[in-house]
Amino acid sequence: QVQLVESGGGLVQAGGSLRLSCAASGRTFSTSAMGWFRQAPGKEREFVAAVNWRDLSTYYTDSVKGRFTISRVNTRNTLYLQMNSLKPEETAVYYCAARPLGAASTNRREYDYWGQGTQVTVSS
Repeated sequence: QVQLVESGGGLVQAGGSLRLSCAASGRTFSTSAMGWFRQAPGKEREFVAAVNWRDLSTYYTDSVKGRFTISRVNTRNTLYLQMNSLKPEETAVYYCAARPLGAASTNRREYDYWGQGTQVTVSS
């Protein structure tokens, strides 16, 4: 069993930055692919970024490339998402997700564990 707790959300002006954190419990973090997803009101949950556990390779949705950075610190059981140059349309609840022993994926259905989410609001 893996428990995930996100933090770091808040209100920021367009062009600003936030760093989200996801603290994981249990022993499987270091061997889990980890991902960030977001869900805006009335929309489906969408992929943002993911990182593999084996080679630390990273993946991003096109719209955030060059602005967001996903990273992980296995010794702290923590996943991060650094978000720069935020846009109002990126207002959403951001979720972290874990896929033990699996590869990073853009498909939310391939992740086994989810956090409760943290709200990010970007004002114009």
